[in-house]
Amino acid sequence: MQSKIDVRRAFKVVILLGFVSLFADITYEGSRGILGPFLFTLGASATAVGLISGLGELVGYGFRLISGYVVDKTKKHWFITVAGYLINLVAVPLLAFAGSWEIASILIIAERFGKAVRTPARDTILSYASSNIGYGKGFGLHEALDQIGAVVGPLVVAGVIYSSKSYALAFLSLGIPAILSLLTLFTTVAIYPKPELLETESTGSSDKKFGKTFYLYLLFSMLTICGYPHFQIISYHFKKIQIMPDEIIPSLFALAMAIDAVTALIVGGLFDRFKLKVLFLIPIFAMPVSIFAFVWGNLILVIIGVILWGVVMGFQETVMKSAIAIIVPFQRRGLAYGIFHSLFGVAWFVGGLAIGWLYEVSIVYLIIFSIGLQVLSLVCFVYLRRVS
Repeated sequence: MQSKIDVRRAFKVVILLGFVSLFADITYEGSRGILGPFLFTLGASATAVGLISGLGELVGYGFRLISGYVVDKTKKHWFITVAGYLINLVAVPLLAFAGSWEIASILIIAERFGKAVRTPARDTILSYASSNIGYGKGFGLHEALDQIGAVVGPLVVAGVIYSSKSYALAFLSLGIPAILSLLTLFTTVAIYPKPELLETESTGSSDKKFGKTFYLYLLFSMLTICGYPHFQIISYHFKKIQIMPDEIIPSLFALAMAIDAVTALIVGGLFDRFKLKVLFLIPIFAMPVSIFAFVWGNLILVIIGVILWGVVMGFQETVMKSAIAIIVPFQRRGLAYGIFHSLFGVAWFVGGLAIGWLYEVSIVYLIIFSIGLQVLSLVCFVYLRRVS
């Protein structure tokens, strides 16, 4: 049994890392909302913007496999986390000085690369700390703080752009939360230099190899993520059918992020009580999203769809990460998070491409595809429960 001191120490680590993510999300989520029009002002073509965005996400997810492997091999959790955050956060305010879209593209990809470097190490540290207070509670609390930043960041940038009409000033203003994030991170490192001591090797899986449960879990995750429509295509649909004024669409995204934060706190506790049993709720909540978002042209119904979209995001960012911690052995968790995030990115990309294409062909086919994959993920869940 963990002592009260260990619990308090672990809770403080989760809180501190939560504020690191909160300030970091204000920085890079704030910038992501204006990257498209910013690149336009620098003379980039639509093709170039699409290429930069796609390459950035490919790097942002794909490199996590390598980063996770390095974490497990070196055990340099803080060093890798700090290095990733430095690259991730410094790249954003430097965009204010980008004189061409080519230079801006390098910085945009660098920001995604930094996130890829630090995410498996950061999540591993969170899993160590969360073992003392409950994996669901730990990841849920972190996600809630993280999403506060995701809501605040775009609103801050919108205010700066509205008042100054300057993209450069908007990027520079994001340097303030970047500095706060790094200062909080350095403080956490100084206070808790050895995060692996927060968890004993007796917690989580005792097997030092990835088992059948892990691979079934990856398949389950990929199926449900692949069939989950991106907010980009949902918002594209809103614009196309003219169901609301343009300025309402980002407000709905902020609402979804807020719902994500609240959901994370709730489902984190559910996970700690029921463990992998709660995974079936992810496809259950995901199934009606495409119906509410794409079928009816009623504002109330599409808002319900956006709320459900935020609920599913809360599950994905909390329950899915927590599950890794109880499925995977203590010694290989960094690599496990790297594999998970990389496949998450692949599924996100393939699913987004398929749903975007199906949207042009038929809304009915889009819905069949989305719901069909959620059903397959439920079938996979049944097999997962039998072997876990």
